[in-house]
Amino acid sequence: MPTCQNCGEFVTEAYVRVFTPEAVADSGPRVCPYCEDKLRDGADIREARSSRS
Repeated sequence: MPTCQNCGEFVTEAYVRVFTPEAVADSGPRVCPYCEDKLRDGADIREARSSRS
């Protein structure tokens, strides 16, 4: 089961295929929709500016 590298939450294979760069696909996505402190910004990851809760 793939998990997020940031928060450890389960993510689907489809999420990994779409949102994870091929170079790091084996280790899972760097951030996912469940992460409260980080978010995707294009191909980069950045700190969240406000609470995502």
